[in-house]
Amino acid sequence: MTTFKSFGLPSFLNEALERMDIAIPTPIQEKAIPAGLEGHDILGSAQTGTGKTMAYLIPLITNLMKTERSTALIMAPTRELAAQIQDAARDLNGRKMNVVLLIGGDSMYKQLSALKRGPRLIVGTPGRINDHLTRGTLRLNETRFLVLDETDRMLDMGFTDVLKKIVHHLPKERQTFMFSATMPPSIKTLSMAYLTDPQHIAVGSTTQPVLKIKQEIVQTSSSDKFPCLIKELESREGSVIIFVKTKHGADRLAERLSRQDHQANAMHGDLKQRKREEVIKDFRNLTKRILVATDIAARGLDIPHIKHVINYDLPQCPEDYIHRIGRTGRAGMEGHALSLVSPEDGNKWRRIHNLIETGHDDPSLDAKSKSRNRTKQRPFQKSGPSDGRFGASKREDNKSGAGRHNERKFGSPKRDGDKPDASRHEERRFGAPKRDGNKPDASRHEERRFGAPKREGDKPGGSRHEGFKKSFSKRGPSKPTDARSEGSRPEGAQRPAAFKRAAPKRDTGGKRGPSQRAWA
Repeated sequence: MTTFKSFGLPSFLNEALERMDIAIPTPIQEKAIPAGLEGHDILGSAQTGTGKTMAYLIPLITNLMKTERSTALIMAPTRELAAQIQDAARDLNGRKMNVVLLIGGDSMYKQLSALKRGPRLIVGTPGRINDHLTRGTLRLNETRFLVLDETDRMLDMGFTDVLKKIVHHLPKERQTFMFSATMPPSIKTLSMAYLTDPQHIAVGSTTQPVLKIKQEIVQTSSSDKFPCLIKELESREGSVIIFVKTKHGADRLAERLSRQDHQANAMHGDLKQRKREEVIKDFRNLTKRILVATDIAARGLDIPHIKHVINYDLPQCPEDYIHRIGRTGRAGMEGHALSLVSPEDGNKWRRIHNLIETGHDDPSLDAKSKSRNRTKQRPFQKSGPSDGRFGASKREDNKSGAGRHNERKFGSPKRDGDKPDASRHEERRFGAPKRDGNKPDASRHEERRFGAPKREGDKPGGSRHEGFKKSFSKRGPSKPTDARSEGSRPEGAQRPAAFKRAAPKRDTGGKRGPSQRAWA
């Protein structure tokens, strides 16, 4: 049986491993540590929870202690993973070397003070490390060791260009470790650019979860997800991580659980660094039993007492399912993973199942399933020309018939033929008399004018306002105020008393002032 002492490690590392109660290396550690101690570049992949962090930290610290001025740089995709790497490095080397953490959301002044003390080991996220390089507060010309942890996740988060800028500041002669939970083609391409004659170390299948994780699914509707979740939480013991797909969903679900007497905290990318640290501390110390999180916690969160992982929302990417459930069953312990699958999640679950069974993701399953579902739910029937209704049947005469929609109006009479009648809308007006023929009368609108005289001929008479006009005529018509109203009243007629202006007229020299209005 291989032990850490057989690697010929420095005494302080053996003592630190004993304090941490770590005696037997994992398969990835057994293969990576000797290769790293010999100075080889390493491209490693293994299942989550198999000890990849120690697999590169032990040879890194050993080789770093053999030099006097060299430094090492470790980059991780998330703040939580970077903080855990810093804690593990401090546990291993004790006070032998200074370790600094450079992550976003942390105090810049605090980081500048730590950099002035000359750290030998720098751990951080790509974004904040690049900020310090741009400011000129970090120099990497003495960095002889580089570690890229969870490289696939950094590429997924869009750090490809940032990584290139950072690596450009490093010496070409260096030892590089690149570890990834999955090995997509992009990782292999990146390894060709950053690694020199690397040792390829792969342990187990990166697309299959640890064997000691028991996986279950519960088929439920979207509306019944929350009651089903409450039932599962009440039947289980131990710490639980619940994964959701959105930040708002994490806050909302944590609040709903707290109202049901299930103490829960939410963790996502919008939280301030101090708040995120408090949430992790409460969960690690068992102050809060439940942690509702987005996929930000699926990488690097190493808490041994996590017993259950519940996928309240399935992940968009099938590989993220492996990383999610990898938060339980760590260090040889047993774990449970439960997924709540609604009918809308059928396509996602098929891709996840295919990845676990075959080791490859097939996005075409999702596309085919969506097309098949759409065909079943909304059958397409070809409609006639100019008929905008989806699924409408074709008319027998194959004519669009612009007047067809008019026939559907409430109370409108049926007409022979299929020709649109422009005057039908006028007949629907309240109080308007019916006319012979079907021609629109443009003068009908004039009879609605206030005070318009009655006309003879084909023009409609008997205005609705006839009674009012008769009472108005008793007062006598008024005299027009300007030329625009000439002819509309008999000459010499006076304006009705009710319409006379109280203010005296001003002499404007024949011109109307801004406050004078003509009565029409």
